Amino acid sequence: MSDHQALAHLYVQHHGWLRGWLRRRVGNSADAADFAHDTYIRVMESRTAVASMAEPRAFLTTVAKRVVANHLRHRAVEQAYLASIAHLPEPLAPSPEERALVLETLMELDALLDGLPPKVRSAFLWAQLDGLPYAEIAQRLGVSLSSVKQYMARALRHCCFGEGRP
Repeated sequence: MSDHQALAHLYVQHHGWLRGWLRRRVGNSADAADFAHDTYIRVMESRTAVASMAEPRAFLTTVAKRVVANHLRHRAVEQAYLASIAHLPEPLAPSPEERALVLETLMELDALLDGLPPKVRSAFLWAQLDGLPYAEIAQRLGVSLSSVKQYMARALRHCCFGEGRP
């Protein structure tokens, strides 16, 4: 069976079940349909051998959970950004086009930083956004100054050169 046929078979056999599973978790049919669609897109992009998959529903469940989690994380980033600009006077508020560009950039940064371990991500964000000195970051994280330097180097390599990404 070709990859295309295997994917079509997976879709026909499990799409209804996946939509129902998602509907029970997210609470409405429209979002469930969108998440199911995005799940199958991810399956196609993953290049996973669908034909030899032993537990297709377990695989679809894992992919769907990631799709929903990414959506929720993106929504939280968007809400935080909108809350941060809500107090701006009209003349200083970004235009809809500027908001869209900033949100797109924030989503890309979020996805990039999501690939880092929590301590590395926290150290990077505290240093870059809050301007905290490494010594204070070390104290907050309960690690050595040397560890913070290693975290920062790892975060910079990850962000600039894609090291450590799949």
